[in-house]
Amino acid sequence: MKFWFLWGIDALIAAVILYFFFLGLADGSVSMFNIGIWIAILAALSAVIGGSLWLRTAGRRGPATVVLLILAVPGILFALFFIILLITNPRWN
Repeated sequence: MKFWFLWGIDALIAAVILYFFFLGLADGSVSMFNIGIWIAILAALSAVIGGSLWLRTAGRRGPATVVLLILAVPGILFALFFIILLITNPRWN
């Protein structure tokens, strides 16, 4: 259960990053200048998601969960930060 919850969070993060990648391809902001950065980001995403599935099918659920936590923990903290911003409505001046 914990594996699939973390995998769902990672899949959501990957979907957001893929959305911005394809949006950048459409408007031209992803160019030859920064395609290397995008390829590295997409390779890391596929390594985390694919590697966790591979580890789980190999019967290594603990390491698969740890691999998922690499991306899920920063994503959850980022989401909590924005939730706190929306609730508290801080003054930035």
